[in-house]
Amino acid sequence: MTHSSPFPSFLFVCTGNICRSPLAELAMRREAEQRGLTVDIDSAGTGNWHEGDRPDPRARATAKRHGLDGNPLRARQVRTMDFDRFDHIIALDKSHLTALKKLQPSGSKARVSLLLDHVPGQQGRDVIDPYYGSEDGFETTWRDVEAGCKALAARYLDTPSSR
Repeated sequence: MTHSSPFPSFLFVCTGNICRSPLAELAMRREAEQRGLTVDIDSAGTGNWHEGDRPDPRARATAKRHGLDGNPLRARQVRTMDFDRFDHIIALDKSHLTALKKLQPSGSKARVSLLLDHVPGQQGRDVIDPYYGSEDGFETTWRDVEAGCKALAARYLDTPSSR
């Protein structure tokens, strides 16, 4: 399944798809919406532990504080077919990047990258996993995913020819 939009599509990937990647999905949806664009944006996990679950309550609370609704989202595991569906598959940390590169079929069109590599001065940095920490960690994660999504949007949504 390929998309027909002139704008690139994005899949954000973390471990269980209940903390970091849903927040990134919501942040990128906001960026597209602010530009009046309909873009294929999704999130997934490298594992299937939380398949079908809503994001972590702390992630949903963080999203809500920033005017976003995480309740409709449901966790899923990244699939091989995602490498044909999405132009950009974005890992939230280096372990996800390694897993994605192993899963990526040869000849796939998807560009696999680390989210914070798109933010000047943040290259090589992981978005921290807030799961085992306090609610404050979710705000730190939000700031990182928001910065990453703003940088992605500026590069790929403001100039569709730069796909």
